[in-house]
Parts: sequence; C-alpha cells; structure tokens
Amino acid sequence: MKMSLFPRILDCLMATDPEIKINKTYQCFDDLNAGKLTYEHDYPVNRIEIPGRPEKPELVEPRKVSRRSINTVEGRVILAHSITHIEFNAINLALDAAYRYRNMPESFYIDWIKVAKEEAYHFSLLNNYLNDHDCKYGDYAAHNGLWEMALKTDENVLERMALVPRVLEARGLDVAPGMIKKLEAAGDSDFVGCLNIIYKDEIGHVAIGSHWFRYCCELEGVDSRLTFMKLLKFHMKRGLKGPFDEWSRLQAGFSKEEMSDLKILEGG
Repeated sequence: MKMSLFPRILDCLMATDPEIKINKTYQCFDDLNAGKLTYEHDYPVNRIEIPGRPEKPELVEPRKVSRRSINTVEGRVILAHSITHIEFNAINLALDAAYRYRNMPESFYIDWIKVAKEEAYHFSLLNNYLNDHDCKYGDYAAHNGLWEMALKTDENVLERMALVPRVLEARGLDVAPGMIKKLEAAGDSDFVGCLNIIYKDEIGHVAIGSHWFRYCCELEGVDSRLTFMKLLKFHMKRGLKGPFDEWSRLQAGFSKEEMSDLKILEGG
C-alpha cells in the first residue's frame, strides 16, 4: 500500500540530525519520482514553530554573527559556515512549502521536493568544505531570519512564494557573483566550486518560486507585479538592500518591470 507524501515530508522536516534529514529527503525525492507516494492529503497541517535542527549552532541576532575578511582562511571558513546554515534552513523551507500548502497541482510538490533535495546536496558540499578545514556545522553562531519569514507566511502560499524564494533566497543571486570573484582572487578553488554549483541551482529555485507566485496570483485574479510590490512595502519596512543582479534575477523569473520596481524600493 502506498504511503501519502505529506507524513513523509513531515518526517524529513522534523529530523534533527543533518545527515538523517538529508538521507530522508533524498529517499522522499526518490520515492516520489518512482511513484511510491500518493498525494492523499487527509492529514492535519501542523504549525511548525521550530523545525528539526541540531542543538547547535546557537541562534543569535544577525548583528552578533561572526564575520572576518575572506582573505584569511578563518574568514572563509566563517563565511562557509554562514552559507551552510542558510542551506540547512533552505532544506526545511522547501520541505515546509511542500508539506503546508495542500490542494496544489502535483507539480508543485514535485518542484519543492526537488528543491529540498538540491538544498540538501548544497549543505553536504559546504559541510565537507568545513570538515576539510577542521570545522563542523554548529561551531559558530547563526541567525534564524529565513525561518522567521516562513512563520509569517505559513497561512498564505502566495505570500510564501513571493517573500521567501523571490526576496530572501533571491538575495543570494545578488551577492554570489561578487563573492565568487573575491574567493577566486583569494585562490580558494574548493569554495568557488561549491558556490558555482549553488549559484546555478539557486537560479532554478527562485524561478520555481516565481512560477508558483504567478500561478497563485492568477488563481486569485490579482496582478502579480502590483501584488509583489504591495507585499514588499508591507513586509520590508526598511526597503530592500541592493544592488540587484539583473541577469540572474531575469533568469529566475523576474520581469524587467519588476527589476525597475526593485531599484525604486532599494534602500527604502
């Protein structure tokens, strides 16, 4: 007898050990694609205040997160740890999107389980980099900004698609090219190799968010451009931090008109 996808996702989501979470996510992806799971959704949707995560890293305010120059090995390790934490959160965010929002097309769930699997791979790449530099995930403090936005949008799939992939995750598209250039100048080819893979995949992840955001706007009969701007003004009180990488954002489903809107909002 086939099992429903949704309790399987919840099992992945609440796993606290990163390695177990990754393995469960890979298996869920494989089973879904092999047709071993159904989309039967007669299961309660729990509000998840805290998804499965290890005791460390300690979660602190963003201003208290360690930073060093990436021209030093220590600085690059700290940066890698910060991105590793982002990727761990991204696994949970993708799983939560697939778990939380029911009555969506089957391709919605296929997309977000695929994203979760790729985020798990990114975590593994960076965690290996940390281990190669005598560091492990949890050795440095981190912040919880991504999951805080997930909680703010957990009752509305349109808002989640707008504000997590197209705002928080899209920020990675803006900073990655410059970061890669600096790491190339520092001669850290291993770190550059990780980020090149992540950058390419993240364009696809933001594109998935853009697709489903517009799908939700069509369902509700609202203009996607105006709705996106309205949500940004309501939730991002201090404006958006630029500059924005137009090429990657256009690849990820932003329109030229939206890019113009973002530049107007930049900095409040």
